[in-house]
Amino acid sequence: MAKHKKENDIAFEESLGNDWSKDLEVVEVSIGNRPLAYLGIAIFAVGAVFAGRIFYLNFAKGQFYTARAAANVDTSQELAAPRGLVYDRNGNVLAGNQATFTAILNVSRLLGHADTVQATLDAIQSALGIPQAKVLQEMQQNIAAEFATPLVLQENLSQSQLVALKALNNPAIIVQNDFERVYTNGPVFAPVLGYVGRVQATDLAKNGDLVPEDFIGKAGIESFYDSTLRGVPGKTVIARDAKGNVLNEVKANDPAIGGSVHLTIDSGLQEYFYGQMQAELAALGRRIGIGLAIDPQNGQVLSMVSLPSFDNNVLSGPGNTALKTQILTSPDKPLFDRITSGLYNPGSTIKPLDGVAALKEGVIDPNRKIYSPGYLLVPNPYNASSSSRFNDWRPQGYVNMASALAQSSDVYFYIVGGGSPAMSTPPLNDQSDYGISGLGISRLHNWWQTFALGKTTGIDLPNEGAGFLPTPDWKQSKLGTPWLLGDTYNVSIGQGDLLLTPLQLLDYIDAIANGGTIWRPFLNASSTPQAIADLTGLLPQIQEVRQGMRETVTSPLGTAYTMDDLPFPVCAKTGSAQVQDNTQENALFVGYAPCDHPQIAVLILIENSLQGSLNAVPIAKQVMNWYYQNRIQNNSPSAH
Repeated sequence: MAKHKKENDIAFEESLGNDWSKDLEVVEVSIGNRPLAYLGIAIFAVGAVFAGRIFYLNFAKGQFYTARAAANVDTSQELAAPRGLVYDRNGNVLAGNQATFTAILNVSRLLGHADTVQATLDAIQSALGIPQAKVLQEMQQNIAAEFATPLVLQENLSQSQLVALKALNNPAIIVQNDFERVYTNGPVFAPVLGYVGRVQATDLAKNGDLVPEDFIGKAGIESFYDSTLRGVPGKTVIARDAKGNVLNEVKANDPAIGGSVHLTIDSGLQEYFYGQMQAELAALGRRIGIGLAIDPQNGQVLSMVSLPSFDNNVLSGPGNTALKTQILTSPDKPLFDRITSGLYNPGSTIKPLDGVAALKEGVIDPNRKIYSPGYLLVPNPYNASSSSRFNDWRPQGYVNMASALAQSSDVYFYIVGGGSPAMSTPPLNDQSDYGISGLGISRLHNWWQTFALGKTTGIDLPNEGAGFLPTPDWKQSKLGTPWLLGDTYNVSIGQGDLLLTPLQLLDYIDAIANGGTIWRPFLNASSTPQAIADLTGLLPQIQEVRQGMRETVTSPLGTAYTMDDLPFPVCAKTGSAQVQDNTQENALFVGYAPCDHPQIAVLILIENSLQGSLNAVPIAKQVMNWYYQNRIQNNSPSAH
């Protein structure tokens, strides 16, 4: 029966088809394969686009989006991990942590329940006092950056805020255990430690392992060793019902504290150095000064002082918007690392290097004397009746290598660096001074490089500067003018276009102190000392220069003679650098002690000083004396 019905159905359908054909006069015509080919191409193109996108998301950006997806899992909550501690060389904590609570808005959960958005915004404004418009703006920025990630609403919650948020029982508002970075004596150590801050959208884009709740280092040691100091967050898996009520919480893993970093910094020296620098600047009515101390036997950085400083507790912590703005917008740029990135004319502190080079090249004998009446006259080759005058800072009389260094004779180093001027009739200078060829700019440039200038030292701090070593080709291409004898005279006394960082300057002085080894300066006490250059073959020339640096302190005419009453031998070189079109003068001091076996090398730089190097010497004297009395004389472990 069923079979019979089926046959009837088929017959009916065929009959219907035949009837329609007749009524509509339909003619069956083959359409060929072309439309199918077009369709196939279209399907292939669309499929290729989807395949390409899938490949990009899963392979090219797979690791990134996997991490982002893991961070956005609605049923899990990150448990903040404390950063590792930072210690000084004696085990004193310089950077620690304080437990706090932070309010987090789970953006993905909130967007998944659109009907609760307004209630949640009302609750945030009521409990935390944050305007709804501000929350919405930050959410929009968050989403625009393609990260519907949790949003930090407020850190360091008060007890009343904590109670109010807990009472809301809003699944989109999370109260998270957190840690606030705490620095000991913040402004004193800020130039070394730097500070931390919440990650920004740019940080998330670079590192998919980060989440918005994370803190990362923004400057100094905190930045350079961020991967070591940053801990591994824990995770709690949260099960909720359809109404958002918590059913169960299971801790997947505990947070792990970050690794610790032990520094070579001597906190006692740092605090004393900072106090002396601060007092001297206040007495002078000046604002900007830096101090640096290094162990010349291995490159360990003992102290780094920079004024004006900033309170890294303010920048790393919540609130304090006005103070943060003041720090970030200050014209004195307290966040700028002048020690490792500032570029300065070295002034006369470059003269010990000139001395080693001139002696090694045979330009001058250490006992050869040059006469300085307080100036050097150079005949004008185009007009015999006129001459150019290059001034000394005072009349020096007859000086040899040692006394020229001690008295900081410019005329001596004009001639050593650039050579004697051409003989004139009548003679413009002492006749015995003619006939000295000088190093010349090419050999000076080579010797700067020999002492590792013009490149970074490799210190473990971010954004180190390389300095600048001028050349005739650079001047021609930059200014369109040739290199002149006067240019060589200027760079020979540390003026002109020669620029060094304070770190480079003291690093080369360390080599004079220790007999020829240029060490890579470092702050991490676990680092192995590393020699940048071995110049011990220059020891005979270095010893001659050392004698001049010793006479800088012992000679009544020495520029650091006020240090001669110290109970230990000091070797030094002072300098003054003309800046701002010769309208201002930076004061410099470099030196080391004890001279026979140096254990500390010190640099002082005061911007826009009143009396040149005279303003830097008193600070150096006090700092060296403190270190000798408290470290070297007592044979304290802090000195090694």
